[in-house]
Amino acid sequence: MSQPELNQGLSDIEAKLQDVISLCERLRLENASLQDQQNSLIEERARLIEKNEQARSKVEQMIMRLKSLEASQ
Repeated sequence: MSQPELNQGLSDIEAKLQDVISLCERLRLENASLQDQQNSLIEERARLIEKNEQARSKVEQMIMRLKSLEASQ
């Protein structure tokens, strides 16, 4: 293999390696963004579950009050 061919081969490898490095960095940033999004969704889900439980409790309390009013009449 001649020196120019060797240099071209090394340049090709270097370019491919740079592409891989760029891809890894892009994937790292995308992964961090997705993890942040997942954490936000987990927090939102927890808040919605809590609100749902509060609403369920209030409805159950109203039903109990209505039953006690009905029973007292």
